[in-house]
Amino acid sequence: MSAEITYGSKEESEYVKRKLIEYNHGHVPDELKNNYEEINLTIKDDEGKILGGLLSVFCWNWIEVDILWVDQALRGTGLGSQLLSQIEKIAKEKKCTFIKLNTFSFQAPEFYKKNGYKEVAVFEDAPLGSKHYYFRKDISPLA
Repeated sequence: MSAEITYGSKEESEYVKRKLIEYNHGHVPDELKNNYEEINLTIKDDEGKILGGLLSVFCWNWIEVDILWVDQALRGTGLGSQLLSQIEKIAKEKKCTFIKLNTFSFQAPEFYKKNGYKEVAVFEDAPLGSKHYYFRKDISPLA
């Protein structure tokens, strides 16, 4: 068989994603199959200025935090911990069993450890001279 690899268009990428989702559905319990939702949180001041935010995805029995950002001038004030606390509350409500996320050595690995996240993997030199950390926090779902 001959095949050619090309850069995929947006439509082709969506097709590939859809095919993987179809395949995955055959391996996931029925009660989890439709568990997919983007969950994005923001913290704003009284004037509506965004001070920080958390972008995540709820999938099957976990939430994956893609981005957590707090304005640099406000780091260390508890806003990041408030965002994590809120996503953990949402995870419990959605009966998740864990939250996963990643960060770099120049970002916030100690912050996540302080908030109860456990390091599960580290890639060295990603990017060069830095480390890429992966964290997990087990969650007890609400009954």
